[in-house]
Amino acid sequence: MISSAHIAAGQALGGAELFYVRFVNALRERGEPVLAITSPGGLISRRLRPDVAQLHVPMRGIIDLPSRWRIEAIVRKSQPDIVQTYMGRATRLTHLDPGRHSLHVARLGGYYDVKGYRHAHAWVGNTRGICDHLIRSGLPASRIAHIGNFVDVPAADSPQRIVELRRQLDVPEDAIVLLAVGRFHPAKGFADLLTAFSLLGEAIRGRRLTLVIVGDGPLQATLHSYACQIGINHRVRWAGWQLDPHPYYELADLLVCPSHHETLGNVILEAWAHCRPVLSTRTAGAIELAADDSQSWTVPAQDPQGLSDGIRRLLEDDSLRGELAAAGRRKIDDHYSQQQIVSAYLNLYQRLVG
Repeated sequence: MISSAHIAAGQALGGAELFYVRFVNALRERGEPVLAITSPGGLISRRLRPDVAQLHVPMRGIIDLPSRWRIEAIVRKSQPDIVQTYMGRATRLTHLDPGRHSLHVARLGGYYDVKGYRHAHAWVGNTRGICDHLIRSGLPASRIAHIGNFVDVPAADSPQRIVELRRQLDVPEDAIVLLAVGRFHPAKGFADLLTAFSLLGEAIRGRRLTLVIVGDGPLQATLHSYACQIGINHRVRWAGWQLDPHPYYELADLLVCPSHHETLGNVILEAWAHCRPVLSTRTAGAIELAADDSQSWTVPAQDPQGLSDGIRRLLEDDSLRGELAAAGRRKIDDHYSQQQIVSAYLNLYQRLVG
């Protein structure tokens, strides 16, 4: 077995933090010795398994020297084979003494400036595009690994629970449900989605349309106001941030991902895990996930009319939606399962240590 410590800063639960939780829990589930180093009082530590060893370091900023020294002391004492960091702050605060027992693996989920990452011993990119970026930036290809994300594959919710959720959201029984999940940030394109939804009209093929949005963020008030301004707020359901979004995927007829920029797209993987069809804008992440069938479920970014046309095309073609849902689930099973991703990391650790 290879022991590992995993370091992540921050209080919130975004895509990177949720992957951290899933991955550390999965390692422990396999019986691997793991240590989680996180910020005190954050949501991350509350979602880790009770048998995961935890230590807390403030990690208030990238020049928080007491936190850097604390991390160094923890690593010297525990001597894990691998120290894996997530996101910029944790990586910049982790500097291991040369020649010591532990190796530093930095995981990247975006196209970041490698200046703050060069001191690591190896790097993981969760897309091929990120790995290419690291190589172009001068990092050695022999120590760069492409390992994707995995998402939980949940058991289907009971029909009664879905009926109750539909009632709670006041979604008409015969309505078609469009779902969007994410942070209300300009890069996520939610204003484009609201515009596209307004262009669809009230119904398609005689069935009313309802848009359910799961998330929150700095643009919340602006988006609510815009929905009222364009006259669709009575058909939009704002579900807020959800600790467990799984029932919302079960409710959906189609997931829409309207992002302007997306490095990977965890919501796409989550929809596929629920065997739900997806319509996404052509971001770098969506194109990489799509492989050779991108034209059937992607549309140009920052183009509300194109997004609306794409939604209409899929909602009018039940057969195509079914094919896309089945193909997405096959991609989860074949390339993004927990077993495959965790094994890929363990193989990388073994190669580095060996």
